[in-house]
Amino acid sequence: MNTKIENGAIWLDTNGNVIHAHGGHMLYNDGFYYWYGENRTSNNYVSCYRSTDLMNWEFRNNILTTNSNTREIRIVTDRKLKNVDGLNGKVNIERPKVLYNNKTKKFVMWAHFENGKDWDYTCAACAIATCDTPDGDFVYHGNFNPFGYMSRDCTLWQEEDGTAYFISAARDNADLHVYKLTDDYMNTDCLVHKLWQGEYREAPALFKRDNKYYMFSSYCTGWSPNQCKYAISNGIEKQWSMLTNIGDDTTYDTQPAFFIKIVGSKCESYIYVSDRWDAKDYHNSRYVFLPVTFDISGNPNMEYGKNFTVDVNTGEFKFC
Repeated sequence: MNTKIENGAIWLDTNGNVIHAHGGHMLYNDGFYYWYGENRTSNNYVSCYRSTDLMNWEFRNNILTTNSNTREIRIVTDRKLKNVDGLNGKVNIERPKVLYNNKTKKFVMWAHFENGKDWDYTCAACAIATCDTPDGDFVYHGNFNPFGYMSRDCTLWQEEDGTAYFISAARDNADLHVYKLTDDYMNTDCLVHKLWQGEYREAPALFKRDNKYYMFSSYCTGWSPNQCKYAISNGIEKQWSMLTNIGDDTTYDTQPAFFIKIVGSKCESYIYVSDRWDAKDYHNSRYVFLPVTFDISGNPNMEYGKNFTVDVNTGEFKFC
């Protein structure tokens, strides 16, 4: 059992295999943290792991593959999971995010879709898949462009009342769009924001603290790391602040993926989960977990540490 973790090292699951969960997301359900992420090995697209302590991860399933079942939904979508003209016949499914819809009792995945051809990101679409369980075989429902807009790097946000939002890079990554989802999370209901027009932000990641919303994002520099920035708002649909730097000029050689919030007996912790990409060997990309701290005004701060421990019972995150 892991008692501490090293940022940037190769992380293994409880079977001793490399964890493939890049650009991912985490969902807490029935006592387990489920970690979803990209897996580009073999015929896989998205894999799922679970943990009770955030330190030791059990592989559960390759939940989306080239052989996944497909099913039509109300909107007209392209449901191809293979591309005969693409590399190894695969499309690209990137940055998968999963929410549980309490009304439909479905786990709903949204992701970024591309056609799989080398360096061709012209599809710029979002993709949807669903499942009755968090780690089962997801059914793929296809990809589309929300209201005709481009949609690349993306994330999901769910409010306490179940209202959900999809946030993605649009207009060749120049803007970030915020969409409110339909009640079943199967379509975009309306476009509520076009944020930071012309700022070229991608890799959005959100958390909420003391009734304030924080959104981190990176600049568009491909696989190369850059300066992460954040903005603050009093509500997803309300006005957002201007962008402010956080971390160093390469965000400690990382790019945002998502945040984990832990409410423990001693404190609340907000953990920045990120990818350390390897541009020469995607499969050698690593993960970095860092705590976010706050000053008296609620402004976030983030510093780097190599080895860390997490206690989900107390809420404590410690460098060691």
